[in-house]
Amino acid sequence: MGQLWDGLADLCLGGRCVGCGHPGRPLCLDCDRRLPRHARLRMPSPVPAGLAPAFSAAEYAGVPRSLVLAHKERGVLPLARPLGELLAAAVRVAGPGPGPVLLVPVAGRPAAVRERGHDPMWSVAVRAARLLPEARAARLLRCRTTSVDQAGLGAAERAANLAGTLWCPSAGLRRWAGLRARVVICDDVLTTGSTAREAQRALEAAGVRVSAIATVAATRRTRPPGREERVR
Repeated sequence: MGQLWDGLADLCLGGRCVGCGHPGRPLCLDCDRRLPRHARLRMPSPVPAGLAPAFSAAEYAGVPRSLVLAHKERGVLPLARPLGELLAAAVRVAGPGPGPVLLVPVAGRPAAVRERGHDPMWSVAVRAARLLPEARAARLLRCRTTSVDQAGLGAAERAANLAGTLWCPSAGLRRWAGLRARVVICDDVLTTGSTAREAQRALEAAGVRVSAIATVAATRRTRPPGREERVR
């Protein structure tokens, strides 16, 4: 049945798997089955001072990288499902135990959200929350428009570019004030940790304790700690 559905999808929609190019659905069954199902601690190197424990489901390469880019940049919206599954796997490790968990996605730049026509990280966080008992997604963070695109910036440049760009509106905080939950910051990719650290700073400045960080994927740091690395 899976192959029949792929053939119909290819005939009607002209779609292809973002992982292997197989005609049919945006993510074929074989590529879906090969996605990692367990997350682990993946801290950047060097680690930004004070960064909460960061967990990722995959390395930012191969099919996971293709999923992130196709969903975010090309608007392949059905990919929110497998991305949500990967994020949920990271959250299970980042915020284990009974009780409510609040998933707080990193807010994108307003101009980028308008240009893309959707909010990728919010969609993925909502999908992940549906897969986790007692988990909810909350838009606690907002992004000022002072930052520029992070592509091509090194670790120190990313940190400087992001400083002070995220903040928590009081209305959002009031909505969740009575919920005693473990707060997990969510993002698609962990690179230098600058974005996650800025999100953590903004939440903690508003009195919100951050338990951990969960991401779909993390880049592999190939240079020795302390050396500047050009990242995307």
